[in-house]
Amino acid sequence: MMRMAKSLNGYRATLLIGWMTLSLAGLLYARFRGIPSWAAAPALAAILIEYSFYLVPAFPHARERVAGARLPAFLAVSAVLPYLACCCGALPFRWISLAQLIALALAMGLWYFALPPSAPSDIGFGALVAWVLLGKYFAAIYPAPYPRVEIAILGKLMVFQSAVLVLMLARRVPETGYGFLPTWREWRIGALHFLYFVPVGLPLALGIHAVRFARPAPLWLIAGTFLGVLWVLALAEEFLFRGVLQPMIERATRNRAAALALTSLIFGLAHLTFGRQFPNWRWVLVAGTMGWFCGRARNQAGGIRAAMVTHALTVTAWKGFFG
Repeated sequence: MMRMAKSLNGYRATLLIGWMTLSLAGLLYARFRGIPSWAAAPALAAILIEYSFYLVPAFPHARERVAGARLPAFLAVSAVLPYLACCCGALPFRWISLAQLIALALAMGLWYFALPPSAPSDIGFGALVAWVLLGKYFAAIYPAPYPRVEIAILGKLMVFQSAVLVLMLARRVPETGYGFLPTWREWRIGALHFLYFVPVGLPLALGIHAVRFARPAPLWLIAGTFLGVLWVLALAEEFLFRGVLQPMIERATRNRAAALALTSLIFGLAHLTFGRQFPNWRWVLVAGTMGWFCGRARNQAGGIRAAMVTHALTVTAWKGFFG
């Protein structure tokens, strides 16, 4: 009981701190960019609502409260509320958009209730998530209400948070180390694997013209990029690839090295659509190579948080010093 209270208190404290930080950052950004309040206020409210759902998977006792029959309804609510907040001035309300959000949430929430856990159902679920995240499912649902107010990310965050809960609560994947704060050991392992990646990945990326040197970004932007990548992009991709897919392949093949190589290949291929070029084979090579080092960090640490550090440092270095 005390552990549950501690977990829920941690959730509440993180929620409060995040709300204050995001509110301040949102207000400053809106003022700096000259975004009118009719667009900024609903978008910020939607972000704060989405954040409250986004935290749930990282707190075991909070997420277990929505397990079982509650899960589909919880996912539907988490999909609808941010959209309704945006419709309070920033977006026009559309019944078709509401129906699309509910349909997607229920499809994910009911997936393993309708289909028993198996390789085909896992592949189908992964294909659904990939199709939504890599496609333009949310483009019409969340059109930009104002220049530089891109809010389609709300839908993608909802899909990721929903996928995590489904895999944890319905599929019951083994513990992945899902969380926002790496331990000191995970920081060390992740940073070392980033350093291992640099002498391999940097010449490769420069040699195939995937990146080029650029003027370094300001330090505040580099720091903000690192935290954003660590807690969103790296968390999402490392959970799905190194936390779920790699262990599944490892159990199927009974070969850790083969699972690491195959997962890295799949991770690289997921970047075929990256950027404006298709197929983007340059980024397939670079991302696949980085994925190998992230997977190795995960193997050494026994969880995804070390891989998140490797991933976040790599992306931050690219965005901060290259173009």
